[in-house]
Amino acid sequence: MIVSNCIKNFGTMSYLDNIRTFVRVYELGSMSAAGRDLRISPAVTSARISQLEDYLGVRLFQRTTRNLTATEQGRAFYSGAVSVLEAVDDAEAQVMNLTDTPRGSLFVAAPLGVGRRLVAPEVPEFLREYPEISLRLRLSDRTVDLTTEGLDLAFFLGQPEDSTLRIRKIAECQRVLVASPDYVSARGNPASGEDLVKQGHDCLNLRYPGAAEFQWQLQTDDGVRRFAVSGRCECDDGDVLTDWALAGQGIALKPVFEIADHLLSGRLLRVAEQTPPMPVQMACLYTHRRHQDPKSRLFMDFMTHRMAKAVRAAETAAENAQP
Repeated sequence: MIVSNCIKNFGTMSYLDNIRTFVRVYELGSMSAAGRDLRISPAVTSARISQLEDYLGVRLFQRTTRNLTATEQGRAFYSGAVSVLEAVDDAEAQVMNLTDTPRGSLFVAAPLGVGRRLVAPEVPEFLREYPEISLRLRLSDRTVDLTTEGLDLAFFLGQPEDSTLRIRKIAECQRVLVASPDYVSARGNPASGEDLVKQGHDCLNLRYPGAAEFQWQLQTDDGVRRFAVSGRCECDDGDVLTDWALAGQGIALKPVFEIADHLLSGRLLRVAEQTPPMPVQMACLYTHRRHQDPKSRLFMDFMTHRMAKAVRAAETAAENAQP
């Protein structure tokens, strides 16, 4: 009843815009963050929330100069708002499944190395094939949250933390420990994970805010072991770690597809080969929905086999890099 009355008062698209804005403000906890996510100004964001509050006759958020907190009424309205948006999205997905021309916007995330080397190069062809689809691609090596960040899909390396999401596996990616010839000449080539620790090698760690203390999982004769490596340099950008390894600053643990060219050229050498890293899963995450958005399905279908093929080609080429 509230939904139908709101539509009569605001107009269908106005109400849906307002409710989407409310949901993003609630999830992100910030008017400005929601505005940036929705590509609208803070003034428009605030106006949409005020329209909902005026109609409902309640405060959805308590606002101060520094904080924004959902009220009891806001928390109650959120669950209904999400249900409304899911119903609309499901209805749109059903209709779009019956059309020959998919259209609309996709919001996709990927780790930096995956996005730059495997996803971004294929985007122009995808957009040529589907000219009425637009794409927002966010690249970051940190863990992303599909629901909170409003993502349609997220490519990732590793194991997802959210078990409620669906996973489409792309490939098992081989990984290697690498260092530059200059580093190996100056510090030696460690034979194993034990040498990494005992000899005090500088290991280049991928770390971002909130990440746990880093350990490398390496394959040994006694099974998989964790090694608490350390070093003077760490970063939340995997490509920076590659650059530092090339500059002789330490040893990096990298997926082969990211550094295959450097192995072929000899700018990076394999080290600690007695205890290689565990492979890492590359996959795509998406939310569980009754009617999957056809745009998302098209993008996954288009990308996954191309990405798997590129990973295999890089690993095959790298096999010839060193005896």
